[in-house]
Amino acid sequence: MHALRLRLTRAGGPHERGSSTIQMVMLMPVLFALMFVGVQAALMYQGRTIALAAAQEGARAAAAEHSSTGVGIEVARDYVSRSTSGLKQTSVTGQRGAATASVTVTTHTVSVIPGWSPKIVQSASMPVERVSGG
Repeated sequence: MHALRLRLTRAGGPHERGSSTIQMVMLMPVLFALMFVGVQAALMYQGRTIALAAAQEGARAAAAEHSSTGVGIEVARDYVSRSTSGLKQTSVTGQRGAATASVTVTTHTVSVIPGWSPKIVQSASMPVERVSGG
């Protein structure tokens, strides 16, 4: 009898029975929330990287010597459409002046949080190519 009482005392006693279940019930939502935040951050980073790369490709194409804003916009759209990242509602705008060409990609990335669609806006500018006489 004395050994049983000693064992119950070391284990925390009978009054703490089921406490690990309660701790898990309280801890699991926090762990899942942290996991979802991590996944969402990774998805946003991926979307941002693709949108920036598309804007850079579009600006590079628009800045070519005999190019136009429309060419840059089309190149950026094509870049986003070829990616498999799940970007949606993508719009591309651009400008080409005498000195610079710029392209802006606006898109929404996949969300693991219901009802939220993170918006991503990335821009890139390049100097317009000009052939100078030597």
